[in-house]
Amino acid sequence: MVKYISTRGGGEAVSASEAILKGLAEDGGLFFPDHIPALPKSLKEFSEMTYQETAYEVMQPFLSDYTEEELRACIRNAYDAKFDTEAVAPLACVDGVYYLELFHGATIAFKDMALSILPHLMTTAVNKNHVKNEIVILTATSGDTGKAALAGFADVKGTKIIVFYPKNGVSPIQEKQMVTQQGNNTFVAGIHGNFDDAQNGVKKIFGDQEFGKLMADNGYQLSSANSINIGRLVPQIVYYVHAYAQLLKEGKISDGEPVNVVVPTGNFGNILAACFAKNMGLPIAKLICASNENKVLFDFFRTGVYDRNREFVLTSSPSMDILISSNLERLIYLIAGCSAKKNSDLMMQLSSSGKYQISTEMREKLQDFYGGYADEAETAKTIASVYGDCGYIIDPHTAVASCVYSKYQKETKDETKTVIASTASPYKFTRSVMKALGKEDSKKDDFALADDLHELSGVKIPEAVEGIRTAPILHDTVCEKDEMADVVKRCLGL
Repeated sequence: MVKYISTRGGGEAVSASEAILKGLAEDGGLFFPDHIPALPKSLKEFSEMTYQETAYEVMQPFLSDYTEEELRACIRNAYDAKFDTEAVAPLACVDGVYYLELFHGATIAFKDMALSILPHLMTTAVNKNHVKNEIVILTATSGDTGKAALAGFADVKGTKIIVFYPKNGVSPIQEKQMVTQQGNNTFVAGIHGNFDDAQNGVKKIFGDQEFGKLMADNGYQLSSANSINIGRLVPQIVYYVHAYAQLLKEGKISDGEPVNVVVPTGNFGNILAACFAKNMGLPIAKLICASNENKVLFDFFRTGVYDRNREFVLTSSPSMDILISSNLERLIYLIAGCSAKKNSDLMMQLSSSGKYQISTEMREKLQDFYGGYADEAETAKTIASVYGDCGYIIDPHTAVASCVYSKYQKETKDETKTVIASTASPYKFTRSVMKALGKEDSKKDDFALADDLHELSGVKIPEAVEGIRTAPILHDTVCEKDEMADVVKRCLGL
């Protein structure tokens, strides 16, 4: 049975359901499995499974205190008609590269893949652990997590959800998706600041013992829907296994043949899931980490120094506009030989000085990773060239990954078959996409541009966009970054 321990060494090991309920360890660390289990089936067996069947086999070893009936029910309720394709996460072959389309869920971003199941995992965990308190999901978002979490938890009994986002740091459609969210238990607030400010504010609230006592006294307890929650991370492993299995089934690769994976990366959760899949035995060769102009991760992989002391850049790929990649802590813990002391020392340095440097020994354990980045001009050029060459339209985040992969290929001449994680629908970033294609009309709003994108691509406008076109604004709270705790109190009537 897999238990979960803090990356900083505090507290006792907890079960999967307890880790999901807590979200963050009490010492500020992240929950990490006491061992990474091997894939329980052969790659050939996976190639004959549906997405839902794969999800059960991959997740069960990590969520070992859930009964088979409980876990299968969570999966059944998550991966259903909310997805507009039976395949759930189809692969599109474009110019010899396989784009793993992770945007077919309710909010047209990859966060749906995990946030469709997290509410079910959490409510099951509440019952398993006989929790009487109401669960308050407190989350910071750089654009996509917020809406996916709101949609997942809306009107879920025994929960409330409060989402903070950078007021001027998300796309107009991302913002409209959040501020029109229905549900008596949903709350949304913009902050004057960037995503890192929102994320730091949320972490501060989690770490405030006095605040925790106030919550408990009023029948509440905090949890998170960010990728720091292992209930977010574990479901993300599934689609890498399923993608490999589909390539095997279609005869695109042979059994055991390695593939590369390219992931546009901000908070490091999505690529960490691929790293976990590799550690479970999935034949992944290179883990290619693609950054935008906020290239803190590129610099880290190149130098071994993580340094957030730099200018924050607002880009056309806002979900990656992050300077503190929370999930990187799990990788640091892993390459430190699962030493909580080493990891904790580095995280203290990050907290006090904004930077840390890993040892030569730790750097040697990063050979499987390659870091690259694309600037704004390269991102736009990639959107235009992929459409011009292949008629396939990608969003800016996917374009960052595609551009970085092109650079990687030129640099290494590596011909290994490659999967690119396509993390959002182009309809979520219509202005940036249309501008890159030279088709933007500055007089039109993002919804009129969505109509133009439909004319251009022939791809149906997703309900996630169509449904909010005329929806009323239901959430208009905006606050300073040091007022976030007060906003939480107001939302909960404390």
